[in-house]
Amino acid sequence: MKLLGSLFILLATTWIGFDSAKRLTERTRQLRQLKVSLQSLEAEIMYGHTPLQDASLHIAKQAAPPLSNLFTLFSEKLSQGDIDVKSAWESSLLEIWPYTSLKEGELEVLKQFGETLGQHDLISQQKHIKLTMAHLEKEEKEALFNQEHYGKMTKSLGFLAGLLIIILLM
Repeated sequence: MKLLGSLFILLATTWIGFDSAKRLTERTRQLRQLKVSLQSLEAEIMYGHTPLQDASLHIAKQAAPPLSNLFTLFSEKLSQGDIDVKSAWESSLLEIWPYTSLKEGELEVLKQFGETLGQHDLISQQKHIKLTMAHLEKEEKEALFNQEHYGKMTKSLGFLAGLLIIILLM
């Protein structure tokens, strides 16, 4: 019975460690995907002269969840017509945010981006998109650093914490 309990504790703590490492990896992946989505948005706006609602739908089809859900929801809110672009972006962002692995720094960058979205001419809009991508690039470098330095450590700590608990209970 003790052996079965010990095995359960070890598996649970190891799983927690691997889950923490997965969140670090997922953050890096989502930041990279967000940058690609913004590049697509820039292309849709600048070269395709696509309305924001349609551009968001195109981006949603290219992205993976939860970011595809962000752009789908944003497009749906814009199609309702009773909400401005800034409010539609921010409410979509806040609704999807709990399902992402992103942090508060990225949320602030994206909120600031939403304040400029649809407010300027094409050239100014392109500059705001590039500025947002530069901020996200900085966040991605930080996320990659954390993933490389803390990913293996969290996996190992999960396993070792399980061993420590087992030893203390014996």
